[in-house]
Amino acid sequence: MGGVLLVLSVPVLVLAGGIRAACACWWRRGHPAPPSPYTRQAARLAEQAMLVRAEEIVDSAYAALGPLHAPPAAPAPAAALSPRPDGSTPDRAPSRPAPAQKP
Repeated sequence: MGGVLLVLSVPVLVLAGGIRAACACWWRRGHPAPPSPYTRQAARLAEQAMLVRAEEIVDSAYAALGPLHAPPAAPAPAAALSPRPDGSTPDRAPSRPAPAQKP
């Protein structure tokens, strides 16, 4: 009797597996799976999100560190060309060497 049940269980298991596969196929037709994260569209969306985040990081860094890179204030030109107390004006030529001193 044990051998008969074993022999009859094989076709029952095959039939149950077929019914389960048919039901799963029918259910998937009405409920499609969500899109795969490995599609080209998902890659483009991830790239766009990454670029937006990178722009936010750069903008916040520039806002925080921008004053450090501000150009210095230009010196007043009138102070650079003001006459000396002896009446002479500074020139751009190199000065003469000092006379050598003897020991």
